[in-house]
Parts: sequence; C-alpha cells; structure tokens
Amino acid sequence: MDQRYEVYALADRHFYDTPERLSGSGPDATPLYDTARRPVPEGWDAARIGDWLTLTPLGPDRRPVPGPSQGWKIHASATAANAGRIATIVWDYCVPRRIPFKFVPGPQLLHLRNTKYAARDGSGKFVTVYPAGEEQLHTVLRELGALLEGFEGPYILTDLRWGDGPLYVRYGAFARTFVVDERGTLVPAVHDGEGRPVPDRRAPSFQVPEWVTLPSFLAPHLAARNTTTVGELPYRIEKALHFSNGGGVYAGTDTRDGRRVVLKEGRPHAGLAADGADAITRLEREKEALERVAGTGVVPEVRDWFTLGDHRFLVMDFVEGRPLNSYFGERHPLLTPDPDPDAVASYTAWALRIHREVERAVEAVHARGIVFNDLHVFNIMVTPDEQSVRLIDFEAAAPVEERGRQVVAHPGFFAPPDRRGADVDRYALACLRLALFLPVTTLFVVDRGHAAHLADVIAGQFPDVPREFLDEAVAEITRDASVPVAPGAQDTSGSSAARVRTTAPRAAAASLVDPADWPFSRDSMVKALLASATPERDDRLFPGDIAQFSDGGGLGLAHGAAGVLHALAATGAERYEEGERWLLAHTAPPPAGTPLGLYDGLAGVAHVLDGLGHRQRALDLVDGILKERWQKLSSDLHGGLAGLGLVLDALARSTGEGELRERSAEAARLLVERLGEPVPDTARPRAGLMRGASGPALFLIRRYEATGERELLDAAAVALRRDLDRCVVQKNGGGLEVDEGWRTLPYLGDGSAGVGMVLDDYLAHAADERFERARDAVLTAATSRFYAQPGLLQGRAGMILHLARTTAPGATGPRLAEQVGALGWYAMAYEGQLAFPGHQMMRLSMDLATGTAGCLLALAAALDAGAGAGLPFLPPLPRPHERGSAI
Repeated sequence: MDQRYEVYALADRHFYDTPERLSGSGPDATPLYDTARRPVPEGWDAARIGDWLTLTPLGPDRRPVPGPSQGWKIHASATAANAGRIATIVWDYCVPRRIPFKFVPGPQLLHLRNTKYAARDGSGKFVTVYPAGEEQLHTVLRELGALLEGFEGPYILTDLRWGDGPLYVRYGAFARTFVVDERGTLVPAVHDGEGRPVPDRRAPSFQVPEWVTLPSFLAPHLAARNTTTVGELPYRIEKALHFSNGGGVYAGTDTRDGRRVVLKEGRPHAGLAADGADAITRLEREKEALERVAGTGVVPEVRDWFTLGDHRFLVMDFVEGRPLNSYFGERHPLLTPDPDPDAVASYTAWALRIHREVERAVEAVHARGIVFNDLHVFNIMVTPDEQSVRLIDFEAAAPVEERGRQVVAHPGFFAPPDRRGADVDRYALACLRLALFLPVTTLFVVDRGHAAHLADVIAGQFPDVPREFLDEAVAEITRDASVPVAPGAQDTSGSSAARVRTTAPRAAAASLVDPADWPFSRDSMVKALLASATPERDDRLFPGDIAQFSDGGGLGLAHGAAGVLHALAATGAERYEEGERWLLAHTAPPPAGTPLGLYDGLAGVAHVLDGLGHRQRALDLVDGILKERWQKLSSDLHGGLAGLGLVLDALARSTGEGELRERSAEAARLLVERLGEPVPDTARPRAGLMRGASGPALFLIRRYEATGERELLDAAAVALRRDLDRCVVQKNGGGLEVDEGWRTLPYLGDGSAGVGMVLDDYLAHAADERFERARDAVLTAATSRFYAQPGLLQGRAGMILHLARTTAPGATGPRLAEQVGALGWYAMAYEGQLAFPGHQMMRLSMDLATGTAGCLLALAAALDAGAGAGLPFLPPLPRPHERGSAI
C-alpha cells in the first residue's frame, strides 16, 4: 500500500488531486493563517507555488532582487498550536530586512506535511528563509532564534538543529534547477565546487556536500546532535522493519535474557493522526491498550517503555509468523489461468478458518474493553503453524466505551463515519471476508455498493464459500451506504479516506455498459474522459495518478494530457480540439524541470503533438531536449534514451531532417555500448518494458527495421536476455514473471507482459528457441484469473493489450474474452458513464498508465481490429495463426 495516495484523496471525492487545493476557494477550502491573508507588502511579490506561499522582495524594476542560487537555508518547524504565531514572527522579521521567505499558508497543509506517511524529507518544514550568505545566515539564526525561543515543532530530519528551538539549517538549492542524476533521472540540482550541476540530495539525514565547509558557528550544534546514541540501551537493534514519519520500528534482542523484541519509536509532534495526535500520543495509546489486553494470547506483550533524547520507545515481544497479506502471492488459487478445483477448495477452507481465528482474536480484545480500530491484512500475523493469529499495531486502539471513530486506517478496511466503537472492527471483519478471496476492497473507498458485485464474483470463482458468509459481509459493508461523507469534513474525519463520498451507486454502476459491449463501451468511456477534463486548470487537463503533480506530470504520455489525447486518437474518437489547444498552450514553453522522456515528459508530448498535426511544436520540444545533456539519460523506455531515440527516429523519417536522424543513431550507439558493458555483480537492474532492458530492445529492433544493421538486432537480443535473466517461472501455474526480489510482476509496465510484447517483435525477424519458450510462459502469466488493479501498465488492461497483440499460438479468443469480461470487476460510474479506478483504487483515474484512457486503449485493441490501437511504437502485429474463436 503506497501511503502517499491517501493525502491526494483529500481534495476531491472522485479523483486524486493536489493537497494544496484544500486551501483554495470554494465550500471545501480549508482555513488559512491570518498571516497568509495579509496584503502583499509594497515592493514585494507573493505567489502560491505548490503548498507554499512565497514572498520575494522586488527591485525598482519590479523584478525579484537577485540573490544566491544556492547556499545555507533556514527552516522553521511548527505545531498546530503555534504555527500561526511563528508565521507572524517570521513575516515581521523578514519583510523589513527584505529577506525572501516562504511558509505553508494553512493548518490543513501543515498537518499533511506531518502525518504518519508524509514524505520524511519534507516533514516538519513550515517556513523556509533564504539568507544572502553565511554572515546573514548567522545573524538570522541568532536574532530569529531568540524571537522563537521556547517554540516547539517536529524535528526536521534533513537538517541540523540550531539550539533547542524550532530553527534548522541545510545546504541546498534556492532556485529551481535540474540535472540528470546517475540513474538517468531529472532531479533538483545544485552546483559543486567546480560549477558543475549535481543532484541536490534530500535524504532524511543531515549531510554537508563534500565541496562545502560547515560554518564554524554550526559546529557546536552538529556536536550536540551526535551526543544521543543507543549504545547504553540493554537492547541490540538488528534490523529496521519499517519507517514512517512518526518514527521507526526495529527488531532486536534483549541483551539481558536473549529474548527477541520489537522496539517501536515515537517522534514528538510528528506522525500526526487525523485527530492531531502525534506519534508519542499514539504510542502511549498502544501501550495502554496492550496492557489491558495482556495475557489473552492474541497480542504482543509489553516489555519496556523508555525515552531516548526526545523520542519515546515501546518495547514488545517479537511476534513470530507472517502478516496475512504475504500469503496471497503463494496461496491464492486465481493467480493462474485454470485454477485446480482442489486448490480452490483447499484455499477456501484455509481462508474461512483464518477468518474465524481473526474473529476470535477480535472478540478477545473486545472482551477486555478495547476496540482495535485498525484491523486489516497487514496487522494480522499468522503463526508459523497457521493455526492461530496475533493482532499487532494497536496505536489506533481505544476503549469501547468511548465509541469513537477511526483516526488511522487502511483504505480497504476503513469504516464509514456512522460506525463507532466495536462496529468499526465489525466493518473491517466484513471487509476481510471479501478481501480474503478478492483483495480489492480499496474499491469501497470510491463505492461501498461495489461489495455486492464483488460478492457475486467471489461466489462464481469460489463455489464452496457459503453464500450467507458473503451476504452478511455485504449487508454490514453497505449498511447506511446512502449517507454520504461530507467532502469538506475537516475535523474528526479519521483517515483521509473518510473524506470520500461513500454513496451507493451500485445500481447506477450495474446499468453501465459492459466493457465488452463495443463500441458502446468506447463511447461511454470517451464521454467520461471529456466530462472529467478541466481546461481551466494549469497543472493538469485530465485527472489521473498522483505522479501528474510532479514536474511536468500533467503534460506527459503516462499520466498527462498527451496520453489521453493519444488514446482518443488511437481508438477513433472525435478529436478533442480544446484539449489540443491546452497542451499547446502549456508547452510554450514547458514548465522548468519537465522530464525529457517518452512516457514521463517532453519526448512523448512531442510524439503525440506530431501525430495530431502540430509538427512545429513537436520539433520545438525536441530541439529543447537536444540542448540538454540528453546523452546522460537512463537507457529505458519510460524516461530514457530508448524512448527519446524512438521519437527522434520517427520525426526524422517524417520530416527528413538529418540532424534528428543522426541523434537517433547516436542514441542507438550509446545503448549498444551500454549493453556491451558487464553488469556489476552487486547491481540489481530493473526489468520490463518501461524501466528494464526491453525498452532499449524495442528501440534497437525499430532501428534495425529502418537500417537493416544486424548488430542492432543482435544487441536487442542481448537486452532481452538481460530481462529474461531477471524473470522466474511461478510454481503456481507456470507463468513467467519479473522477479524484483520481494515480489514478482506479470504486468505490462514493469513485469513480464511488457517483455513479451518485445519478444513478439524480435521473433518477427529471427528465430530463438529461448525467446519462444519465454513468450509462451509470459502468455500464461497474462491469462491469470486475478489481477489486483485494472490499469494498463500495472493491471488487467495491460494483459488485454498484450493478448490482443501477441503472436503466441495460445492467445486464443476465449482467453482474451475472459480478461475483457473480468475488467468489469472494477467498472465504476462517473457522470453516468463507464470509468475505472486508478493506482491504489482510492479514486478514479482518466490517464493512460493507470486509468480509463488505458482501459479504453486496451479494449479497442481487443475489440476493434480495424482501429489499430496500441501504444506508441508498438502497433498491432500480423498474426499468422487463428485465435480459436472471435470475441
């Protein structure tokens, strides 16, 4: 579960949106600090940039006063109680002295920066001050530090603390500049001692760049920082199990008796829950709850409670076993095309037994007067013998008599606001009944009414599950589902998922056109896409994944406007000219820091615009790319040389421009050279179409087709073998999947289906027995019964696109039809039309990589042979065999 998505689910009930919109205008806007409402001082400029309000002094020409582009910057942290006062003090100090600064303008945005799963490199940062050199740095620290003496705030992990107050310092960039890092990614930059741009490192620990000398007045503060150690504790910390903004969780040993323990850390003022409780308060709640439930055998026993520095630690017995979620990958019978009925029956019996054990554990907790309040598959430990379970992570637990609502929850098990006290756990138990068979209950964040549909799917796939078991779960989940959660709720709303309107539109969704009902499903999805468009916004045109709010993300092929426009054009929809105008307007020029690649940035935008007839803009964008250090890009298709080379090659052929042809050939040479270099034994390169070696293989195959140079095809074979070396055959079903070390992936983007697509292209030119065997095994991975998400690059839609395109003999019509039909498991309604949830499934998405546009493209490839729909540079292939039957 990627916890970042909860924050982006706050601002809109349908789509992921940037948290900064919470403090905009309208009925859902959150309050601003009084300081943020002040008039802009004379001779100053104020601007909202992300979730910051930036104040910059102006010169006589009304332009910003020039200052250093990098140096030592000052941060101030703050709590909910003192943030407004700190903002006022900083404003009143900086404005008369004409020192530029910025601050977070509202309490909701500050809260989001300090929640449990907020980014650790930005945690605590409330104010940033930009002094002009070390002398002013020292002056500001002394003077502003005196003004803020006694104020508290969360510790800023990236910085060095000044004394005991809320001020911190860090060396970094003042102005927005970018550089391609060693991984080939465009990242924020500073200039080193020789003036070269290098990455501006923002790890959650204080670091001084090697070319920078720590000012002498900071040395005592660094020494003070290093005085707190764990050396005197009676515990040997052996492994970090988990990190969050609230602190770490560590496995260790009690050196006094050899007992295995877990140490859980709480940072003051950080890791906030929705009710404002910080990590220490939540840790105190956990200790009190565990002590009340002690001796039941279903929770870890408390062993110690101590403070180290400002941090609090709870020590508990180590619980042997594995979390329940870890069993799905190895046990779930639908991870194969043709589940063995005996395996289905065996899994059903196991899942029903585990659920009974969880119910007994919850009943034991309730009997001691405690509500767990955070029951989900990650907090349920199954003992090594699989005969019993333990419940862990009681930081959200509360006494039954308080009848409170949830303040921390997994989105797939989050109870609606009408559930209080023990009913919160009963709701989670109902969700668990469905999640054990189809672990997609995060869909209930968008639509609780979807539970009835999932129960029907489960009944069809698992015939031994008692219907009463499912019906009781649906009744509990959908109880009072017609009562909406107010989208603007701010106070006791629990986790961010609580802000979702949980109406029961299952009746409306049930009347939606079936995804397989082409072309009606196409027309419905197109209507949903256009209904979602926001041409009045500058940051994005179509709502999609949270990645679109990174630099340039709202423009690109994967998550931005270009990807949706490509899907519309590729599926025969009417041109969306207003959308084209939006994309043209927002690339003249593109925002600073926009990535350069095919799927993440400007190369993909150029390709789409060229296909829509806007060639000059495409050429302008490519010209800008070639002025950067593009040769340092990574090798991959997503944002690297492979994708850029494909775009350069296509534009060279369509325009006849020799410069583009030469640069495409240069990209190919660089990739061949890189493929000739040995892979270090310690390296674990990624595999797959988007970020693995299959992307370079695709580009080299296309270059071979254009030039006939055999060495390019041979190099493509080397690349494909590298990716196949990273793949493993699954014991359950025999499918070939990419092995990432901790999981295996069958998907189109980073999994084996993407590798399979390029294998098809290679085998069109040369025979290779290993490639043919791998392609058949990829086909098995692409025809499983269950995939966790619907999207194109990380879900079932990608399997549909691969099956519609592959030349593998086993890609029959019935196999494809099964996948098309199962895409309906995730179908949702938007404005009465067919739409699909995005990554993590907490909101709908319209983008190509994760949402409705990608599903539209895949269905067109499967259901409309004449459309020729496909991803860029992966057009349909001629198939020499018959599929067996038409869809």
